[in-house]
Amino acid sequence: MDATSECEDRLFQPSGFLIEIMDLLPRGRVLDIAMGSGRNAIYLAKMGFSVEGVEISHGTIEEALAHAREEGVTLQARVADLETMPHFEEGAYDLVICFNYLQRSLMPCIKEWLKPGGMLVYETFIVDHAQFGRPRNPAHLLRHNELLRIFRDFRVLRYREGIFEGKKAIASLLAQKV
Repeated sequence: MDATSECEDRLFQPSGFLIEIMDLLPRGRVLDIAMGSGRNAIYLAKMGFSVEGVEISHGTIEEALAHAREEGVTLQARVADLETMPHFEEGAYDLVICFNYLQRSLMPCIKEWLKPGGMLVYETFIVDHAQFGRPRNPAHLLRHNELLRIFRDFRVLRYREGIFEGKKAIASLLAQKV
């Protein structure tokens, strides 16, 4: 395998945290916020979930949909600028996932989009990550325990925060809407 293939393989690898908690997730309808290349959406679709993704870049969505077809699964995806608060049906999702994206103003919407009993999987960078590279802007980095505070009205099933593999600083949350 050449270096380009290895890089592409990593690009499409689902989050290790998502893989770890798979058995805890409710089956059903999923919203993948800022889905990027679709690595987590495709993984969930392969596991039998009905996945809808949202991403700002039309080209990135086309890439994700093409990769999904190659993997033999179907995704729904739409281009939307999350900064403009796209409309999603209230209480429509059994599961909402968000990886490597932080928009604090979106947090109340995420809570509304989940069904009662639905779950959230959220993983993104914390302030300690600035030492490792991008993102470095504090607006794009969680403060310590911030994710716990934002979702304090949810039942937290799994949480971890810190420096991992000596190269990234993240917070990971699995929580249930009560």
